[in-house]
Amino acid sequence: MDLALNLGYWGPGNGSDTVELAVVADQLGYRCVWAAEAYGSDAVTVLSFIAARTTQIDVGSAILQIPARSPAMTAMTAATLDQLSGGRVRLGLGVSGPQVSEGWHGVRFAQPLGRTREYVQIVNQVLARETLRFEGKHFTLPLPGGPGKALKLAMRPVRSHIPIYLAAVGPKNLELAGEIADGWHGIFIDPERSEDFLTPLRTGARKAGKGTETDPLAGFDICPSVMVSVADDLEQAAAPLRAQWALYIGGMGSREQNFYNRATVAMGYGAAADQIQELYLEGRHREAAAAVPLELIDRTALLGSPARIADRMQRYRDAGTVTLSVTPVGRSIPERAAVLRSLTAAV
Repeated sequence: MDLALNLGYWGPGNGSDTVELAVVADQLGYRCVWAAEAYGSDAVTVLSFIAARTTQIDVGSAILQIPARSPAMTAMTAATLDQLSGGRVRLGLGVSGPQVSEGWHGVRFAQPLGRTREYVQIVNQVLARETLRFEGKHFTLPLPGGPGKALKLAMRPVRSHIPIYLAAVGPKNLELAGEIADGWHGIFIDPERSEDFLTPLRTGARKAGKGTETDPLAGFDICPSVMVSVADDLEQAAAPLRAQWALYIGGMGSREQNFYNRATVAMGYGAAADQIQELYLEGRHREAAAAVPLELIDRTALLGSPARIADRMQRYRDAGTVTLSVTPVGRSIPERAAVLRSLTAAV
């Protein structure tokens, strides 16, 4: 099992000095460093900054938002960064959520599966330097009846295919990831429930004829993201994570459409999920954070002493994880770097 570093969103408490964590991860042999975007910092600028400071570690988006860019623009961006970094890009994509897609980017959230399928097809065509002609339900290129011309990427990419990862939660999204992507980004994953994601991923991979007959996911990167908080007392270790769990379960989407709330319900925490969402949507964020069950955090993060964390990392490996993407928790960059070193020793 390889290790990767997930820096999350750039911003307060996670500023330019955080690039030092990527430098440490590069020196320790971590395979990739991921950066995210929502409606604040963009991921590409951050990854460019990191690529300039590192030499071996891959730089990946977790994720670039599909509604934010045309597929051709995403392919251009990935090809450019791949060339500047010497072939170190991993392209994570996701549809975001209805509130961000429609409220921030002005793109309807309808039919995300079909839109994602076509989007990935176009990205792959552009990177392969095919003359871009596409007729789909969501994208038609060139636009008919106008001056548009079928074009081919004007630069020669370092690679004709850049690994694509999809962020997916529900079974249909997971199946699509297994079918059309090279890897999958998971978040708030309980490794004891691995079949919840492995089964649909396998179904999609078999549909595409991937892997082998006995292992359709051979060569597919299962890459869950997990927060790591070191403390002997579990409640103390969980405390810095509560706000993020409350945000995702309570506020990452509307009351009717929140993927993470549904996932929490599926894990057996329906009453807690309802309470957290109610409190969060009322603006009572601290109370929402306090309502997140310790057991839920412990099942979906790495908490405790270094020895306990090392032991529980085995659960992710047993669940089929290929790359474990970690977000270290600490009050300073040196503290977070120490967590990275301890995980390297554990692996």
